Amino acid sequence: MNGVLVVDKPAGMTSHDVVNRVRRILGVRSVGHLGTLDPSATGVLPIVVGSFTRLAQFYLHSEKKYEGMIRFGFATSTYDAEGEATTTPQDVALDLGQVRAIAAEFQGVLRQTPPPFSAKKIAGVPAYKMARKQLAVALRPVEVEVKEFEILDVAGDRVTFRAWVGSGTYMRSIAHEMGVKLGCGAHLAELQRTAVAEFVVEDAHTLEELESFRGESLAKELPAERWSLERQGSLQHVFVHPRKLLSQIPCVTATEETAALLRTGRAANLPEMSRAPLVKVFLGQRELIAIGERIAGTLFHPKIVFGSCD
Repeated sequence: MNGVLVVDKPAGMTSHDVVNRVRRILGVRSVGHLGTLDPSATGVLPIVVGSFTRLAQFYLHSEKKYEGMIRFGFATSTYDAEGEATTTPQDVALDLGQVRAIAAEFQGVLRQTPPPFSAKKIAGVPAYKMARKQLAVALRPVEVEVKEFEILDVAGDRVTFRAWVGSGTYMRSIAHEMGVKLGCGAHLAELQRTAVAEFVVEDAHTLEELESFRGESLAKELPAERWSLERQGSLQHVFVHPRKLLSQIPCVTATEETAALLRTGRAANLPEMSRAPLVKVFLGQRELIAIGERIAGTLFHPKIVFGSCD
């Protein structure tokens, strides 16, 4: 079973928890994800299955989109609602214009210090492990990009927003720093990831939905030798169509002869692709067999070869 599906991650689960749950639902060991999502956050978590786990290298620097809420009045140790208050709570009267003016300062390329409770490593140790032991966490600022940061509304001490950011950007840090600028403290109260690269929340499935699809397949009481194929067929509609993956890379449909060359690690000629540095190679409409890398003219060498879907 090879493919990519989009899970709508619930609050309270780590990304690793979701991967383990999908392993059990699909009965497949080779499962991973494309970008960690904080346990308290919800939304888009792309899951890669089977040989498609090899696609992860192409999504290391994917842009993300979020919607969420920032609460002003006090800061927390984790920069979100899960942590303990680190400043004295105070009443605040927010002005929409003022908040939008401050939000504008967080757009563009900026230096951002990750939260102390994060997966960023210090001398090989995740920062959150040190923070839990109340050890000093000294994380260096890193360069991130905030393409859009729109304040949608202000209600009492809470602000709703929509953001589009580059890889490595922490919305928790932005919330915390906005509280510093306003002098009243703030933390990220809610966060939903609505998109990662080409994966969007409208295409996401809950874990309960995946369980129900699996249940429908199990109810057919098929012989063991037919279980794997039938399960893959019954779940095919929850997987993203392979031609929609890595939308920035063009597709080409190979002949059986060309496919045989690429599958055995040999270079093949793809006459239609004289300019593209990379190409997705398909056999038929759905079977992604390789990512080819151009080595000269229209000659491509397989950078990644995927296992057969049968």
